[in-house]
Amino acid sequence: MKIAIQFVNITTSEALETYTHGKLENLAKKYEDIINVTVFFKRENSPKKLGRICEMELSLAGPRIFASSNEKNYELAVKHTIADLDKQLKKRKGVLKPYL
Repeated sequence: MKIAIQFVNITTSEALETYTHGKLENLAKKYEDIINVTVFFKRENSPKKLGRICEMELSLAGPRIFASSNEKNYELAVKHTIADLDKQLKKRKGVLKPYL
């Protein structure tokens, strides 16, 4: 699995990259067919004290899977985004399983 992390209009953080790599490696252990992951970290001003955005796009056989979350910190955004991706991958695996 190849991981590409991009920070859009914010400074690069080694700690955040390490945290994201660890979470994605755990996801890759469950689903071996993940080929490529692109992660975007963005920041926007929000009146609700949110604005830390994490977007992830997974490439695998078939259509790509995308998830995004907007939270108060980046670690929480990564956690919620990966949880959303996990739900989508479980659903896809359940759909493909009867045909294998």
